Amino acid sequence: MSTYDHDNFEDDFEGDSSPRRDRNEEIERFKELLRRGGNGLKNIEALEEIISYYFENEKYEESLNFASQLVEFAPYSSDAWMKKGMILNNLFKYEEALECYNYAISLNPNDSDLFINRGITLDNSNRNEEALADFEKALILNPADTEALLNKAVILEKLERFSEAFEILTFLVKENPENADVWFELAFCNDLMDNIQESLDCYNKHIDLEPYNFNAWYNKGIVLNRLGQLDQALDSYDMALAIKENFPAAYYNKGNVFALQGKLNEAIECYKQTLQFEPKDVPALHNLGNAYEDQENFTEAIKCFTQAIKLDNTHYESFFGRGSCYDAMEQYRKALTDYNRAIELYREYPELWYAKADAEFNLEKFKECLLSYKMVVQLDPNNYEAWFDYGDTLFVMEFNTEALKALHRSVELNPTFADAHYSLAKAQFSMEMKQEAINSLKKSIQLNPELEQKIENDFKKFLSSKEFKSLLR
Repeated sequence: MSTYDHDNFEDDFEGDSSPRRDRNEEIERFKELLRRGGNGLKNIEALEEIISYYFENEKYEESLNFASQLVEFAPYSSDAWMKKGMILNNLFKYEEALECYNYAISLNPNDSDLFINRGITLDNSNRNEEALADFEKALILNPADTEALLNKAVILEKLERFSEAFEILTFLVKENPENADVWFELAFCNDLMDNIQESLDCYNKHIDLEPYNFNAWYNKGIVLNRLGQLDQALDSYDMALAIKENFPAAYYNKGNVFALQGKLNEAIECYKQTLQFEPKDVPALHNLGNAYEDQENFTEAIKCFTQAIKLDNTHYESFFGRGSCYDAMEQYRKALTDYNRAIELYREYPELWYAKADAEFNLEKFKECLLSYKMVVQLDPNNYEAWFDYGDTLFVMEFNTEALKALHRSVELNPTFADAHYSLAKAQFSMEMKQEAINSLKKSIQLNPELEQKIENDFKKFLSSKEFKSLLR
């Protein structure tokens, strides 16, 4: 967002040599001067003071009103049109702002500031290539313009040309190591390049220069989180919140850290704080539901997921979450309905297919269950548990050859998975592979002696009493 600087607005107003009054009184005096009329120069100077005052106080509508008067008084002043463009930019009226900048450039095509400000508005309009071209034009006019260089680096980041952005930012920070804005952007660029420790170091440099920048503390928290330094990340989010209390993103990320630490009560309070500021925040509602689900408070979790779905009926994660709650409550039909809806929205999610398969198994929908397990192992071919469940279900359905292949795959992926060896033994016995079956059964018992208690019931149709005794020895 653009801000006025002293090159564009003069603090001094000729004709008033009295001690400086309260700024509000001064602005009222300038307004009275406009009402009385006077020569054009006095009117222009008064308008510039009033525009500057309202702009600095973020009263953009009032500032725009006087900027419109200014361009009427000075229609051939590129500076006046630039001021109006900057105000319109801050009102998110980007097309109107661009019209002002275009007219200003037609009046003064050699002013680098005009290209910088037009580039900022193009950037805000997501017209990144055009913005980059404007910053480069500004640098042709003024190669030493650090603001143009910094804005160029920001655009290069957005265009994912990180190494070029990094080169510019490194140059700028060497030229002026006291420039807090450059340290901030260099930190962000390092983060985008996965230079996490370097990013943290740069945020620390920035904070040394600007200790009350809540965005810097917030971003530092994100970096610390990525480094696994969760307690330090919480401290950073707390600093951001101490500076800016109404900062829902900081509460949200703080909740996520607490959730990672298993501190579910604290996580729930943070998500609730987020929702106080942004009651329609779907990710916050979803994560609040997750926290309740982890506490096995399924009723509250379902309420949260349902509210998230009402706000965004394409949020497949909340359909999945609500389905998982119904599943835990043994309401398998409701669970399956939610899983199916989630899969309609996003098919490439193996965990979702896995949950659907389990629900279908519990509903004895074995044919559908097999198709779902097959999807799991296609999407996640190294999931040994999915191969085991797929093979076990194939065995239940008496597809013994296919069951044998699936169970062998589970054992290959995890040779220490006792249950897979045990089910493999059942499949081998059913295909009269007695020695292989006995070897698999022995292996399963070695890995998990508790399985021995199940043998007589599961294998009595395959083994005689004598073979049982021999095996157990």
